[in-house]
Amino acid sequence: MIGMGKSIAHTGASMAYGWNNEKDAEVVLSQYVAGDNAKEVTEEFKITHEMNARCKKNTLSFVISPTVEDGKKLDNERLREMTERFLREMRLKERQAIAFVHRDKEHTHVHLYVNRIDFEGKAYNDSFIGKRSQAAAENVAKEMGLTTVREVQMEQQLQSMAIRNEIRKIHERTMANEQLKTLDAYIKAMKAQNVAVVPSINKAKRLQGFRFEYKGQSFKGSEVHRSMSVGRLLGGLSTDMDIQKRLEKAPSVNISGKALELSSNVASALVKKVIKQVLKKAIDTGIGF
Repeated sequence: MIGMGKSIAHTGASMAYGWNNEKDAEVVLSQYVAGDNAKEVTEEFKITHEMNARCKKNTLSFVISPTVEDGKKLDNERLREMTERFLREMRLKERQAIAFVHRDKEHTHVHLYVNRIDFEGKAYNDSFIGKRSQAAAENVAKEMGLTTVREVQMEQQLQSMAIRNEIRKIHERTMANEQLKTLDAYIKAMKAQNVAVVPSINKAKRLQGFRFEYKGQSFKGSEVHRSMSVGRLLGGLSTDMDIQKRLEKAPSVNISGKALELSSNVASALVKKVIKQVLKKAIDTGIGF
């Protein structure tokens, strides 16, 4: 479950969004308000706002979002419980508040609006409210047996690691193919195995790397494995450019029939790699000895 919060000045517009009939919004909680629509509740908030005219961002806006799977299991009664627990965690129980559930896009979430001004005219301290909202949501999720953000993040990290490992294995199999001689051939071979190799072009219109897209995720080559950085990838395709061309001031590569210059960092790394290849070849063949 995720909790997000901030202070806002546009109470009426936000309240109208929360109470949106097109999204089949339903009121799951209200406290110290009696209005039957967004305009009436906003006016009730404004009466209390007038007790502290110095505070301009005088409404607190929160979104409490369970995971998709948890959201499917939560009826309005449980959503009310979740929202009340969140208010207690944030120490906002004795203030005007109203909350709406949105079930659009198969992702159940609650929009909660709380008057930042209490009945004595004191403004709620909103310092670090974003981080505090997330901590409150984490605690509520644990109390109610719902999935926490940390659990979601851990699952995502494990999934990301598994996908990156798959990409790396596909890359290694592809590079092991002795018939693979050009960058275009490499990109085509990877695509045949459902991995899209997408050039990353900087503002100077030069190649600075590649992204690898697979199973709905996208990674820089170096994020997959250091052997898949652009310099090492190009260096591994030894016949993509001959040695002399690689040592030119502004080396380039051909992608889909178009010559694309390398960024200075990539060019520098590639030149260093080529120099190492030349020295190794000289040592292996005994040149100069």
